[in-house]
Amino acid sequence: MKISGVNEAFIHYLWKYKLITGALHTTDGELVEIISPGIHNHNSGPDFSDARLRIGDTLWAGNVEIHINASDWYKHNHQHDAAYENVILHVVYTNDAAPGQSMPPTTEILGCFDASLFTRYRDFIGSANWVPCFRLIGSVPDTDKALWLERMLIERLEYKSDAITGYLNYTENDWEASFYIALARSFGFGLNALPFEMLARSLPLKIIGRHFDQPAQVEALLFGQAGLLHQGLDEPWPQYLFGEYKFLRSKYSLVPMHSHLWKFMRIRPVNFPTLRIAQFAALIASQQGMLAKVVSCRSVDEIKSLLQVTASAYWETHFHFNSVVEKRSRKLGNDAVHLILINAVLPFLFVYGRMLANDEICNRALAFYTQLPGEKNRIISKWSEAGMNVSDAFNTQALIGLKTSYCDQLRCLDCRIGTMLLRSNGV
Repeated sequence: MKISGVNEAFIHYLWKYKLITGALHTTDGELVEIISPGIHNHNSGPDFSDARLRIGDTLWAGNVEIHINASDWYKHNHQHDAAYENVILHVVYTNDAAPGQSMPPTTEILGCFDASLFTRYRDFIGSANWVPCFRLIGSVPDTDKALWLERMLIERLEYKSDAITGYLNYTENDWEASFYIALARSFGFGLNALPFEMLARSLPLKIIGRHFDQPAQVEALLFGQAGLLHQGLDEPWPQYLFGEYKFLRSKYSLVPMHSHLWKFMRIRPVNFPTLRIAQFAALIASQQGMLAKVVSCRSVDEIKSLLQVTASAYWETHFHFNSVVEKRSRKLGNDAVHLILINAVLPFLFVYGRMLANDEICNRALAFYTQLPGEKNRIISKWSEAGMNVSDAFNTQALIGLKTSYCDQLRCLDCRIGTMLLRSNGV
């Protein structure tokens, strides 16, 4: 009997875990034996690659494509796509192919799986819980959760590698210059991340590098390029920065950003972009060859010591130009340093190791996550309620990736935890 609501994701799950019961036959009557279902492909092209099947008396190796209906082969124009030429089996829920339509060997799985499994899956993803497994994830053995969370962290870092690859393309494979852009973006702490990245792109590291011995000029270059220096500033320090920037702007033919790009509303003063630019200037001026220094570090504390810089003296009594406040140290705080490590430094270190095929660097980056406390936000609070370990950044970053890339998209059938729960008697 045909079951309403069966989707391709569910058939992928049945095929991947060899949950199809009974004998399968092609529409031509040949027996199909699944030796290996292949590798699940989440990108374009056939759904599974490198499958091993016996169809009739012949052993085949190649791709498998899955559809709800056989007619979807033509609806998706696979007959004209060279990527599908090596499909050795077309797996469908129902065979509705018109007589005479040419397609690969096709097998129908209607009635060839446990219907109660689909019922559990439908109820699972249809739950009103924060995530489908919210009430059940605590029953999964810790070792299985740990294995999947390690996979989630690596996936999250690989996702971030796309941005780093973009920086490398922009800087013509200059690792230090790319790291400078990544660091700048992290100083935006979300709301001002894009303006900070724009600032770094507009002011190449090679220009700043000519002024490492003059921290005031580095600060002038960054504030000037940010569009935050003008003649209306009446205090001595911003006037000095403005004068320095006018000269340097002419020397290097610089074009500043528009100041309106920076966001100040609904931000605590300690996170104002002005203070963060001053701290970033102090960091860049004090740490030549920053990436090389990070790569040489053997503990998180060593990296933290590189990042814990203090803004210039003017900022002890300011969050903004021309606005005096009570005097306080403007050293980059622990929480800020941790976020910069989590969002920029460690992902960059991991990708650096990957691209250099250096597993030791990659493993060191992963280990550094365990040396940092977990973040505190709404997502992490909910995972804590579900009984998940959120004590370190390794787990919290992995759980954020799990929530955004799997739970929010109801990819329970692609999740080790989800499939374990679906196949247990408790779901």
